[in-house]
Amino acid sequence: MIVVCWKWVTTSDERSAGISAADEAALEVALQLAATTDDDDVVVICVGPAESERGLREALAAGAARAVRVDAQDGLVSAAVASAIAAFARGARWVWCGDASADRGTGSVPAFLAAELGAAQALGLVAVDLEAARVTGTRRLDGGRREVLSVTAPAVLSVEGAVARLRRASLTAELDARHAPIDVQPGPPGPLERADAVRPFRPRARERSSPSGDPLHRVRELTATAGAPRHTDVVTLDPAAAADRILAAMRDWGYLDR
Repeated sequence: MIVVCWKWVTTSDERSAGISAADEAALEVALQLAATTDDDDVVVICVGPAESERGLREALAAGAARAVRVDAQDGLVSAAVASAIAAFARGARWVWCGDASADRGTGSVPAFLAAELGAAQALGLVAVDLEAARVTGTRRLDGGRREVLSVTAPAVLSVEGAVARLRRASLTAELDARHAPIDVQPGPPGPLERADAVRPFRPRARERSSPSGDPLHRVRELTATAGAPRHTDVVTLDPAAAADRILAAMRDWGYLDR
C-alpha cells in the first residue's frame, strides 16, 4: 500500500480553498511509483472537516484507489494530525506528503508521522528517481549544495511542488469520482493550536518620546540620526559577568523589564 497525505485548506473565499501544489506532487509521484508494481494501491488520507472531501474526489479522479477522511476540526497540532494519519497508514510501504500546505504551515507533519510509524524519512525532496524497491531523492541544502538520499521502504517522504505536476483527470474519471465512496473515520478532538504556543522571540517596541522641533529635526529623531553616533565597546568578561552585561544592555534597550 502507498499512502498519500493531503491537507485541505479552508478559507473564507471558497475559490481559494484547496490542496497545495506540493500535496498534488506527492500524489503524482505516488501514482508513478504504484505503476512500477502490481500489488500497490494508492490511498489518499486527509484529516479535516467535510469540506475536504472535495479534494479527496479530485484525488480519486486522478487515479487514487481509495480515499479516507479522518473527521476532525481545523487547528489540530501537527503531532495530533500525524497520529491520526498513522492509525490508518500502518503497514504502508511508502507514505508521500507535500513539504508544505497551501496555508504555509510548519511542514512538520511528515517528521511526526515518520516517528509514529517508526519509518525512515526523507523530507523536502526537490527531485526523485523511482524504483519498485528503492527511491532516490535529492534534497536542497544551504549554499546551493544538494544531498542525494537512497531510501528503502518503509519510509515517509515529502516533496516540493516542483517535483511533479498532477496528471489531468479524464471527464469520465471526474464524473465517477463525484459518486465514489469516501471512507470517513472519527478523528481526535484535539489538542487545538494554543494561543500561547511557543513562537520566535520578538522584543517589544521601545517607548520613545514624541518628536519635536522642525521637520528635519523630527526626521532625524525618528531615524535615530539626531544624536551622537554610538560606538561599539569590546569587552572580555568571564561567563557570569558577560551574562550580566548582556541583561543590563537589554534592559537599557527596552527589551526587558528593569
